[in-house]
This record gives sequence, C-alpha cells and structure tokens, in this order.
Amino acid sequence: MSSKETTIITPIYNAEDFLADSLDSILNQSYQNWEAILINDNSTDGSLDIAKRYERLDSRFKVINKNESGGAAKARNLGIELAQGRFIAFLDSDDIWHPNKLEKQISFMKNNNVDFSFTAYNFISEKGVLGDFVAVPNEVSYKTLLRGNIIACLTAVYDTKKLGKVYMPDILKRQDFALWLKITKSGVNAIGINESLAHYRLRTGSLSSTKFNTMMHTWGVYRNVEKLSVLSSLKYISSHLAGAIIKRIKNKLRKT
Repeated sequence: MSSKETTIITPIYNAEDFLADSLDSILNQSYQNWEAILINDNSTDGSLDIAKRYERLDSRFKVINKNESGGAAKARNLGIELAQGRFIAFLDSDDIWHPNKLEKQISFMKNNNVDFSFTAYNFISEKGVLGDFVAVPNEVSYKTLLRGNIIACLTAVYDTKKLGKVYMPDILKRQDFALWLKITKSGVNAIGINESLAHYRLRTGSLSSTKFNTMMHTWGVYRNVEKLSVLSSLKYISSHLAGAIIKRIKNKLRKT
C-alpha cells in the first residue's frame, strides 16, 4: 500500500449489519488521499468477509485479521502502529461519515496549524433514522475534558507530524477518552469544528445499566490511568453525571 496522507482506523467485531455502510462512507469521501486499516478482532459473524470484499474493491483498504479477540484498544493501537499517514482518524464499524468529512477537517487542520481536532455530529438509530445534533465547543483543554468527554471517537483526528504516534491505554472501555486526556495533558488543546460531519449510531443496550457501566469505566480512567485522588475523581465523575442529566432534560424539552 502506497503512503497516504491520512490513515483511517476501524476496529471490527461482529458488525456485519452496519459495516458496509461505514466502509461506503469512507469510499464516498470527497478527500481521496487516505488508507483505511480494518482490524477484524476475531469476529464470529460475516464481518471479515465484508471487510475483505472492500479490500478487493479498493487497494486503499487493508484488512488485518486477528485470530484472538483483544478488545478495541489493542485493535486501534495495532492500526496506529501500522499507519503510514500523517493524520490519524478513527471510524467505528457501525458509524458513518459525511462525504466531505475528511476534506473539511484535514483542510481545517492544515490551514490553521491544528494538532488535534474533532467535530459535531448527529445520532442515528439502528434503522438509520437521524437523531439529535450534538454541538461542540471551539476548544477543549485537559481540565475541561476531565469534566466530561465531549469528543466522539468517530470525529477525532490528530497529526502525527506534530504529536508523533499517540497510543490508547490498554483498558477495556473508555480508551478513546483516555487517549484524548493523554494528548491534551501534554498541553495540546483539542479544536472543535461545530458542524455535523458524522453520524454516531445508537445501538440497542444503551440503557441505564450501560450508562452506569460507562461511569464505572470513566472512574477507572480517573483513578488508574490519570492517577487522580479519590476526591478529584469524585468531583469529575459528579460533573459527568450532572452533564448527562442536563442533556437528558434538554432532549425531553426539545421533544415536547
């Protein structure tokens, strides 16, 4: 595979229902200077066959097949290790990019000397029904990010020319949040583009129990990765919870 400017990293695990839509959204990018590394994490459905079909269709796709499941962090880190591009972008196997996502974001980063950027997005349902728009601020610091992860993985891009290859901590969940903290802790602020350039798919199971588990994994990031005190961790987890409650109230008011 010849060297491309941007490397897209997509971990895959049992995603046959949505994978083709995600890969089509890569193929349909107006920006063409990309490679896509598809890491199949020992899927037991037809995901590998779908990924290989796209690899045959376009040589910019490269499929890495793992015979043992290692989780999303290991899969993404393998993609980062193999990446040839200057810019690293992430797209999960059930999410979708707008056709001009990379063109707008990479151009913005190069024109404004931005090391790390993210964008607004919309939710979509499993059936593809468009949901709420999620706005983003112009800039996010490490301290701001500790109060709540507002960077969706499918929207993030970082510049290896400026930052080098930055890897995700090898944890079960919230490894993307931990990566954003790692980057911003170095003094690099994340710059937001408040335009929806991606669709984040809401899957069955995003219920209260799942949200509780998310908070527990967030707590793990604070205590085990960031090495924050119990008091500081409680302060930031409370901020996370307050933000989630406010967001839910706003959504209910919007629908009334």
